[in-house]
Amino acid sequence: MHSGLAHADWIIDLGPGAGHDGGRVVFEGTPADLVADATTHTGEHLKAYVGA
Repeated sequence: MHSGLAHADWIIDLGPGAGHDGGRVVFEGTPADLVADATTHTGEHLKAYVGA
């Protein structure tokens, strides 16, 4: 994961997967909110990246 995501002002996460399994907004908020939620693939990886 690119460290820039952890420093973003706002994240819009599309998913829940790729291709036909994606395209829906599954999360919208700050990186801290995404780490606290961590119910998406992006949230899980961001949480591991920041060591939370």
